[in-house]
Amino acid sequence: MDEDMLADQKRLVALLESEGWEVTDLELSAYDSPWADEDDPEASVTITARRAYDGDREDEAGGSDDSQFRLK
Repeated sequence: MDEDMLADQKRLVALLESEGWEVTDLELSAYDSPWADEDDPEASVTITARRAYDGDREDEAGGSDDSQFRLK
């Protein structure tokens, strides 16, 4: 696996973690593109992360969060 790919993966994880996410799973797949005539490999990254949200938090407008998607 290319060192640049691993460095990019670490940067992506660091970015998520700096925003308060906890990375729980990560998969990096390196491959040669079947559609390109170039010899440069490509990579795809699948990241699973979680983050807890405070259900009692009020929004920026000062009101409560009455989202139709929130379970009460």
